[in-house]
Amino acid sequence: MAQKNINEMSFLDHLEDLRWHLIRICIAVIVVATLAFIFSRFIFDDIIFAPLKMTFPTYHFLCEMATFINIDTTFCAEEIPMIIQNRTMAGQFSADIWTAILGGFIISFPYVIYQLWHFISPGLHENERKHSRGFIIISSLLFFIGVLFGYYIVTPLSINFLANYSVSEVVDNQIDISSYIALVRSSALASGLIFELPIIIYFLTKVGLVTPEILKTYRKYALVIVLILSAIITPPDIASQVIVAIPILILYQVSIYISKIVVRNQRKAEKSLK
Repeated sequence: MAQKNINEMSFLDHLEDLRWHLIRICIAVIVVATLAFIFSRFIFDDIIFAPLKMTFPTYHFLCEMATFINIDTTFCAEEIPMIIQNRTMAGQFSADIWTAILGGFIISFPYVIYQLWHFISPGLHENERKHSRGFIIISSLLFFIGVLFGYYIVTPLSINFLANYSVSEVVDNQIDISSYIALVRSSALASGLIFELPIIIYFLTKVGLVTPEILKTYRKYALVIVLILSAIITPPDIASQVIVAIPILILYQVSIYISKIVVRNQRKAEKSLK
């Protein structure tokens, strides 16, 4: 389809253009998901179920820290008191399919961002496109860092806490595979999306919905929201919440600086036009 000038495109043209970008995104995710499905044994044994082993790097590090300060902790246990089981006929197959799709989305994320950027970039001015050339790299990097943070920090903290939590010795933790994978999936994906905060603030500032002053004014409210958010995605102990809250607060501060830069550049552009 021949490219039209952005000013000449009708609403239906924009929808058609968006449709093709979404089709390309779906094809990319499906292709990568198919590869992930082929290597599902490795993905489950060495990635998904790795936090169930006490040899997981996070447990080893926290055990060393606890030993250094001479405190008892479940991070030094020999095994996690939890059994993963499947209680439905299609449970394992469904887990395999949806894990492959999630893996396809995560690995394809740079291409997803590229397609979305290719759709919105024609509507930007030349100088705006120039200052946003690193958008795909930066947003992908933040997303992958967030996913790794969710996998190596949030997931093992949650698993260790919930597996060792007990209301009675009568109750054994026999967890359904769908429940376990949901925890790993939500921890990794939610963290990845949360780490996109600077990118979101960048665009909200560009359209005038957010300013540095607003971000500074509501910083104390943001702190409360971050603590609530960290309490939702982590087990209810103070140490885990602080570990999760710190990087989010750093991202919020970085977002303030980004918003300042955007506003400063907009004011310079306005002065140059006068």
